[in-house]
Amino acid sequence: MVVKVENNGAVTTVIHSRPGARNAMDPASADALVDAFLAFDRDPDASVAVLWGEGGAFCAGWDLKYGASLKELGDPLSELGFPDDERETAPRGPLGPTRLALDKPVIAAVAGPAVAGGMELALWCDLRIMEEDAYLGVYCRRWGIPLLDGGTVRLPRLVGQGRAMEIILTGRKVPADECLRIGACEQVVPHGASRGAAEALARDIARFPQQCVRADRRSVYLAHGLPTRAALKREWDNGIEVLANEGLSGADRFSKGAGRHGDFSV
Repeated sequence: MVVKVENNGAVTTVIHSRPGARNAMDPASADALVDAFLAFDRDPDASVAVLWGEGGAFCAGWDLKYGASLKELGDPLSELGFPDDERETAPRGPLGPTRLALDKPVIAAVAGPAVAGGMELALWCDLRIMEEDAYLGVYCRRWGIPLLDGGTVRLPRLVGQGRAMEIILTGRKVPADECLRIGACEQVVPHGASRGAAEALARDIARFPQQCVRADRRSVYLAHGLPTRAALKREWDNGIEVLANEGLSGADRFSKGAGRHGDFSV
């Protein structure tokens, strides 16, 4: 089984398990990851997901051995291209879920390499926790394989265009401490601790009112590329119903004494 799913309360851990290939992505893995994340998004009891690669590697990218087998097949990847009609749903990305727009947060637990498409898969997640010896990098630079799973879109939004351009064009290794410094990850933990730390963070997020969590997360993405006034209106339209559904009852609980002095245990 190339993908396993473990549920622990409101936290879903999706495990990519091709350790012999450093969790490089083949079609079976990509399809299985898409199915797992769609099931997570539909599950009313699931609030936050963690993506972790078993065996000490997050993901070494697209499986180049599989890619080499396609050389004589003409245009075998055309079926993954975007449809001409923008109303049609795009097929999965080569790395699986990288084109999905989920309604719930996903945290990447990064051990070892998250390189080439594996870096793009980590960037698709909302947050990244990296082990101290983990690293990102556009290692596919060596082989003439472009970024096709959102790397050129998401990396500049996280670290800025100039820094992203340097990382993309050189293909160099970007170690965890640098990722933290430039904003490509949010936390660095000791070797072997990424899954536990990511699941702890997921539990922290899952304890809050989830309509509000999802609305604010969605608003961050919806604001990309919009002028300030348009983004502010989008934020209002996105959140006002949630205020009525969840926020007013939360204000009532506060007025009755809960959560004073920044107490998050309520």
